[in-house]
Amino acid sequence: MGSIIRYHNLFETRRLVCLLGVVFGLALMIQYFGFPYGYAVSSLFTANGGQISSSQRVDQSGNFSSVVNATNTNLINETTNEPKLSDANNEEVEDGSMPPMNERSGDTLTEDVDPEDESPFKDSKLDNKSNVESLGRNSSLPPDKAVDSEDDLQVSNSTSESSLSRVVDTDGGGSISPAPTEAKSLEISPTALSITPPPLVVTPQVNLDAKKEAPLISSYQNISEKEGNTGHLLESDNLPVQKRTDHAPTVGHKIPVMKESDKPIDSVVSIAEMNVMQQETRTSFRSMKPRWSSDVDQELLHAKSVIENSPLAGNEPGLYAPLYRNLSMFMRSYELMEQILKVYIYTEGARPVFHTPVLKGIYASEGWFMKLLKRNKKFVTKKPKKAHLFYLPFSSRMLEETLYVPDSHSRRNLVRYLSDYLDIIIQRHSFWNRTTGADHFLVACHDWAPAETERIMANCIRALCNADIKEGFQFGRDVSLPETYIRAEKNPLREIGGKRLSKRRTLAFFAGNMHGYLRPILLNNWENKDPDMKIFGKISKVSYVQYMKSSKYCICAKGYEVNSPRVVEAIFYECVPVIISDNFIPPFFETLNWEAFAIFVPEKDIPKLKDILVSIPDRRYREMQRRVKLVQQHFLWHVKPVKYDIFNMILHSIWHNRVFGVRTR
Repeated sequence: MGSIIRYHNLFETRRLVCLLGVVFGLALMIQYFGFPYGYAVSSLFTANGGQISSSQRVDQSGNFSSVVNATNTNLINETTNEPKLSDANNEEVEDGSMPPMNERSGDTLTEDVDPEDESPFKDSKLDNKSNVESLGRNSSLPPDKAVDSEDDLQVSNSTSESSLSRVVDTDGGGSISPAPTEAKSLEISPTALSITPPPLVVTPQVNLDAKKEAPLISSYQNISEKEGNTGHLLESDNLPVQKRTDHAPTVGHKIPVMKESDKPIDSVVSIAEMNVMQQETRTSFRSMKPRWSSDVDQELLHAKSVIENSPLAGNEPGLYAPLYRNLSMFMRSYELMEQILKVYIYTEGARPVFHTPVLKGIYASEGWFMKLLKRNKKFVTKKPKKAHLFYLPFSSRMLEETLYVPDSHSRRNLVRYLSDYLDIIIQRHSFWNRTTGADHFLVACHDWAPAETERIMANCIRALCNADIKEGFQFGRDVSLPETYIRAEKNPLREIGGKRLSKRRTLAFFAGNMHGYLRPILLNNWENKDPDMKIFGKISKVSYVQYMKSSKYCICAKGYEVNSPRVVEAIFYECVPVIISDNFIPPFFETLNWEAFAIFVPEKDIPKLKDILVSIPDRRYREMQRRVKLVQQHFLWHVKPVKYDIFNMILHSIWHNRVFGVRTR
């Protein structure tokens, strides 16, 4: 009897050991193959064959079959509920407003002064404009000749070499925390997305339902990981290529070829020349013809006629005519916007890239706009056929934070992610195809947004902080978005205002990190050279704000890119902005007369900076400073939007460009 019991115990022990071994082996296999969501099917589809295109796929027999991208479908079925960002997360956003790839510049946020996200590509030979892969700069090439650098790469699904890992909470609220690992993958609970794993089926022909979910983020990270640290791919790189159609033209349309006049300009364009260009595009720019007519087109045409024939406006409380290009047209356009504008917000898109506004730091403009528009019952409609505009609710900041692989020197996977998102929009809705995206818009403040959207969203109205003529900004279509540095989410108007004129004893002030080529030139010419010119490198936040409040002129010098939060900060602290950034289009340029309240100094004239400022008569300075205080209302965020504030002005700029660019069949 005892031997039987011992034999039974030995058998049970062996069975338990075998079971543990099987479990351990499965765990190792899951970790090896990198199934961040527990779904094996996507890795089976992508590990050997690369990314499955949503346009056309060549099967083993050489036949083409239309399929839905297996990784695309993680983008759909995301609700538009507002994310509940914890205070801890908000602090992380502020402290992390400098992306990790800028660590080599020596910039830190200990003083919380200059957390500008400057592109590391500017100093990289791998991002030279002469490279073939310039992320859409070659859009003048025909589709069969262009190198679709963001699209023409097959993708490995391994996640073991990722650089950063982020975890999204299971309630879908968008709370994000860094994981203690070097891998940059996104773990999204099936509960958070309310999804059901697709069945595991291995067949030569892959045909997935577009409404089923599959992992996404890790596949996009591996586009950069596959490159390693070699940067952009060159013509000599022999990688498998899978042709796709561009999103700008849909079925039946050709890729729009850029005219010589539309291509980036190498020379400096003065503010006076920009004024002329803006006026010319008001009468000449037209968006793509719609493929079929809609009642909203007639409403827009009627609005355009009414605006162009606006009677001279009388005195409007709070509006000062010299601040505007045409006060009568602005007032009539704004009034019509409030009366008829309807915006449809796509519900597709997975957090945190979509539907997750960042409300603190220098990217706050895109986050606050997203948050306030979603809550707006007057402008938002759930009936897309009645919409004049369609909003693509992604955060360019979260796109970079989630998907960029540090030191990879490539935005390829970021562009692919947006491209596949548009695939889903096109598959599920017909609205993009009607105008090829001309009635769609995006609001993006990250420096990389122009390059990320230049091709795949070529026809959209793009509200961009990085509004640079040389980067392809197009008058009449694109909108210059104010870059606002929000330090207090619950009270964005904290510390507003400055000292009265008699207390502003400093002639000019600048402080900041040495981003780009221009700021070192500014400091070499003026740091510790003149007691009236307070030009510094990095200083404390307290000193920074006090200098802003007590200076006559605040120097807004570009960093790596043309945009800087100092432009809005100067207005916030009632200091006359001095913009030193060639080819920068200031915010709300289609509406505001910037020369009425700001000074524009060419970069080449930095050695003459004091002479230029001293030559301005005191009477003119006093008037400009008064106008800064009057225009300030257009650059303020309110927890609940008020008339003519920055939220409504951004929306009006987008509305304005849609009205004056509308076409009918």
